[in-house]
Amino acid sequence: MELPKGKLISIGGAEDKGTDLETGFVQRNRLNFFELGILKRIVDEVGGPEKRIEVITTASSIPEEVGENYLSAFGKIGCTNIGIMHIKKREEVTIPEYIERIKACDAVMFSGGDQLRLTSIFGGTEIYQILHDRFNDEDGFIVAGTSAGAMAMSNTMIYQGKSDLAHLKGEVKLTTGLAFIGNVIIDSHFDKRGRFNRLAQAVASNPQCIGIGLGEDTGVIITAGNRLEVVGSGAVVIVDGRDIRHTNITDVSIGEPISVENIKVNILVRGNAYLLKERKFEVEAEHAS
Repeated sequence: MELPKGKLISIGGAEDKGTDLETGFVQRNRLNFFELGILKRIVDEVGGPEKRIEVITTASSIPEEVGENYLSAFGKIGCTNIGIMHIKKREEVTIPEYIERIKACDAVMFSGGDQLRLTSIFGGTEIYQILHDRFNDEDGFIVAGTSAGAMAMSNTMIYQGKSDLAHLKGEVKLTTGLAFIGNVIIDSHFDKRGRFNRLAQAVASNPQCIGIGLGEDTGVIITAGNRLEVVGSGAVVIVDGRDIRHTNITDVSIGEPISVENIKVNILVRGNAYLLKERKFEVEAEHAS
């Protein structure tokens, strides 16, 4: 399989840009954008502030507010060529203007909110195929996302699971994501919301996948579908299930606690990198920021 020529940028978020799925509460007081250093890195990767970035607010339950915050945040670092797409229903994905804008932009960024909205609205559509074609074939094309937008990027996606119940079999719900990268599972707000058990159960159920737990104000830049570089101020937790020896996950009943032996954990911060295929930690990232 050919390696993608585009780059994937996943950010753990500092807010949901919409509804907190675990509480059902819209946290409007936390709509300030994630740290501008990460945002600037996205702009640098795409080639500068004059490049066209389309922000897709589909995941959010308050898309207009979210769109204004993105425009403000990009504006603070000198970007004025920013488009906002408030695609709220699946039938709107076929609007010719949106299709042409996706064909013409240099990067797309998915906001946070509800990742299941992204997969159910975009899955199998022409825009979905255009994004995949451009990501796989064009050098420099960027697909970015924060919070739910980050979680939807992988082939296997967590769409539900309360942190305090995640040690119980069946509490972590998985489905197919937008599939820009395979064999990983991405979780966001990882440290602040205590989501280790959630990601561990997802990996124990799918040990061929590497779990990527993104802290808030922290992101990863994945190049060629393999090399992961950490950016931002927090930590990224890598959960590797390849060497799991014992787990009771197939034996216990739904709602019973699970056990897992020999799951491997790496903690990365800015300046570190990780090779997903080789499952190898690199102390110093070549392009650390």
